[in-house]
Amino acid sequence: MAATKPSRLSGRHRRPPEGRITYGEVVAIREFRALWLGQGMSLLGDQLAQVALAVLVYSRTQSALATAAVYALTYLPPIIGGPLLAGLADRYPRRRVMLYCDFLRAALLALMAVPGMPFSALCALVFCVVLLSAPFSAARAALLPEVLEGDRYVVGSAIQNVTNQAVQMLGFAAGGAVIAGLGPYRALALDSATFLGSALVIISGVRRRPASLRADGARLSMWTMTRAGARLVFGDRRLRTLVLFAWLCGFYVLPEGIAVPYAARLGGGTLPVPVITGLLMAAMPTGTVVGAFFFSRFVTPSGRLHAMGWLSMLTCAPLIVCAMRPSLEGVIALWVLSGIGGAYQLAANAAFVQCVPPAGRAQAFGLVQSGLLAAQGIGILIGGVAAQKLGPEPVVALAGAAGLSVAAVLAMLWTESRTEIIAKVRAAA
Repeated sequence: MAATKPSRLSGRHRRPPEGRITYGEVVAIREFRALWLGQGMSLLGDQLAQVALAVLVYSRTQSALATAAVYALTYLPPIIGGPLLAGLADRYPRRRVMLYCDFLRAALLALMAVPGMPFSALCALVFCVVLLSAPFSAARAALLPEVLEGDRYVVGSAIQNVTNQAVQMLGFAAGGAVIAGLGPYRALALDSATFLGSALVIISGVRRRPASLRADGARLSMWTMTRAGARLVFGDRRLRTLVLFAWLCGFYVLPEGIAVPYAARLGGGTLPVPVITGLLMAAMPTGTVVGAFFFSRFVTPSGRLHAMGWLSMLTCAPLIVCAMRPSLEGVIALWVLSGIGGAYQLAANAAFVQCVPPAGRAQAFGLVQSGLLAAQGIGILIGGVAAQKLGPEPVVALAGAAGLSVAAVLAMLWTESRTEIIAKVRAAA
């Protein structure tokens, strides 16, 4: 039989199609369901508490600065202890770290729910609760790639992202009405119960694993691990770019921190300020839910990496239009569009996992998460100071313009760095 000449569309000339993992395949994994449910439960309680705190402070002070400062308090503690505490999830079994953090946070919130607790003590307890989120988040982020391999990790991250944003949307939108019925102390008690529920789900659904060790088997001190993690993250050009993509949210999360004074400007008597506040704070999570669903379901793994730069610019560009002082409906539409662009974080997260070795994954994730929360807290605080003098609309527009400029630079840097990661993704597919 005569040999046939290879077709131009066959063999090495044709790239095999990239498979797409379905949501059902990922949800069927028991350990993922446990991590997913536990995270959703605790996040719902946190959103109710955040809305109550923002409305309470603004109703007492009528100050955009005071409201933003208290809101920023929930972001700033990881600056102090996050990079150090995140290494616990590489030094000790990650499941155990998550359980200890859940039980400690439940106890601290139970103390906060005691009527008559002094305001200074409440602030100190809030600081400790948020501080404990650093090792918990690092442990969960490092554990997820062990539970979900390959593109399952991206789809699982999308499910968690969609769920988290949906929970935020529900908590923000309904928070004002729920808090009016429950009162602040009962809301704190509910938040405590959600952390206990999260711990019970992890106990029953996540199996024990040993601590992640270095290749040489050495167990380093916490300070040494922190320095090694910083060198790992910031010593690699690809990782530096991905970290900056993550920290870009410091620009587009700023509107949430001044949502109450923005709602007061938009309120015309038809809707109460707390209701408008909830609608504004729910707008971006709503957009992120939509964007994450379509981005993970209908875009190939390599296509997500190609689209990262453009989507990151989309998160900031709509905010510039707020300078024109649109109506409530217009502001909500712009913030939803901004949230849709935030789906690029899924691709950035997956690319980060591709580049970080498992033994240092928790420390690396902890450093990024701490910087992420710090960027959000500092951005919100600066926004509150500026909104006190300029008003909320110009401040949101300025944040959008600054963020768009940074996103454009990162998009160009990413174009030069993404080739190797895309090759790994295609090989895995």
